[in-house]
Amino acid sequence: MILIVVAIVIGGGYYAIKQLMPEKAIEVAGPIYSTIDTIKGDISAGVEVTGQLNPTQSGGIRAPGDMYGNSSEQYVIEKFLVGEGDEVTQGQVVATLLATDLSNKTVDLKEQIESQKKQLSQLTGLPLDEVDYINPSQGIQIIAPISGRITNLAVKEGGKLDQGIIVANIVDNSKFKVTIKLTPVEFDKVKEGDKVVLNFSYFDGFYEGVFTEINSSPMPNDKDSDKFGTNFVHTAVIEGDNPGLIQPEMEVRVGTSNGGDPLLGTTYFMYQGKVEGFVEEEKVIAPVGAVASKVHVKSMQEINKGDVLVTMAGNDVRDMILEKTEKIRELNNEMRDIYSKLDQLEIRSPMDGIVAGIWRQPGETIRGGEWLGDVYTTSDMRIYAEVDDIDILQIKQDAPVSVTVDALPTEKFDGKVTRIYTLGKDRNSGLTRFQVEVEVIGGPQLRPGMQARAKVDAGSAQGVLLIPLEAIFEEDGITKVEILGEDGIPKIATVKLGLMNDRLAEVIEGLKEGDKVVTGSTADLLPSQHIKSNDSILPSTENGDNNENSGNIDNNGADTNGN
Repeated sequence: MILIVVAIVIGGGYYAIKQLMPEKAIEVAGPIYSTIDTIKGDISAGVEVTGQLNPTQSGGIRAPGDMYGNSSEQYVIEKFLVGEGDEVTQGQVVATLLATDLSNKTVDLKEQIESQKKQLSQLTGLPLDEVDYINPSQGIQIIAPISGRITNLAVKEGGKLDQGIIVANIVDNSKFKVTIKLTPVEFDKVKEGDKVVLNFSYFDGFYEGVFTEINSSPMPNDKDSDKFGTNFVHTAVIEGDNPGLIQPEMEVRVGTSNGGDPLLGTTYFMYQGKVEGFVEEEKVIAPVGAVASKVHVKSMQEINKGDVLVTMAGNDVRDMILEKTEKIRELNNEMRDIYSKLDQLEIRSPMDGIVAGIWRQPGETIRGGEWLGDVYTTSDMRIYAEVDDIDILQIKQDAPVSVTVDALPTEKFDGKVTRIYTLGKDRNSGLTRFQVEVEVIGGPQLRPGMQARAKVDAGSAQGVLLIPLEAIFEEDGITKVEILGEDGIPKIATVKLGLMNDRLAEVIEGLKEGDKVVTGSTADLLPSQHIKSNDSILPSTENGDNNENSGNIDNNGADTNGN
């Protein structure tokens, strides 16, 4: 049993030692180098910055008036036509207000102005739409209300006219009217619009007339003057064109022609008609007591509608007109002020943009100048970002920028660098940072405060020498690389670099195409690290094919594949 235990202890110890002890490393004459050929290619460089979106312009949705003034105007918010986040254009109505006092004042002013104009129109004879242009120094002009002939002219120049006196009659004698009585039997045979034949005993010939009015209600006949003994009759009115001979009070026989031609025979009504006057006739009345400074017409003169009949002048007339016109002017000015305030009851957006916030509610009472909300523009936004001293050298003024936001990962927005701050600031971390301002041409889907990522285009080049970043190091502020010679011994080369991105750098001076730059060697391993005979210092692919990515190492340590 003792021998068995001893054998187990010795065997287990030997196995443990074999597992814990590493295999003996293969000794080589020197370090093994990984290299890559300097080749020509294309490169594009950029600097990525991050920051929040900030609007460059904003405006307020405000009630009309000065918020710092002493305006006593109060408004009630009727409704908002937009909501937070809505896109609006400059001048678009975004809210409406109510002002009950202003509306009541408007109605009252309209009634006052209309009343004053009617009074002045009646005094001057001018139409309402011409009252505003009256000349007080010309006095009051009495205007013909219709076209026709002047009759009963009762005014002389220099004579005084009392208010309400009939100055003249104007008769349009181009059409006369005849009244006639119809028996019930005759009434049943005629209707309005029927043509009749008129025969005056004063002169030869027949004239045409038309029934314009027929009273359907019968009325008792005047039996004392009626020789036909008809108990009830209907009255009717006939109109006809005046050839210039027909005068009021003339009697006329009225009938219907046989076959439409009076010469073939006429059937007359039982009663004769009488010319009552003319179809249109107006009395012209003096609107105010004054002196007739000029009479422009004569009795029996033909005049047209709108012709001046009489001019009335005097201090009283002028003062009265001035008083009326001044009153109308004051009311109109007050009305314009009210309309100006009413126009402002439609609150409009001060700019194109997005509604940032609505601070009040419909139905609330507000004073002039109060803010109801904000609008900001998204078409021109800014990113204020900080970059280090290396990246700042690659950023140029007006360089194009591609911008994305975390909230819209699939959207891209254009921009450009608008300002580069030349004075760096130490952020208490030992690193100097420079501020860069980026303009973003945004859209309505953007919001202030969104986190944005901007890639600043630092330039591009084609057909230039390129090396990987891991081959570059600095000594005393001088950029250098190692080049592996044909003898397998590396040497130091000073290079001048151009564009750089996250993988490659452009070589302007110091290398030529085909130079093998060192990207790593076994000398970089720690003392406790070793390589086996089938190991490489470069990572292998997932399928274990070391040669595909790491390259083949020759006896001198050179990368025969140029990798």
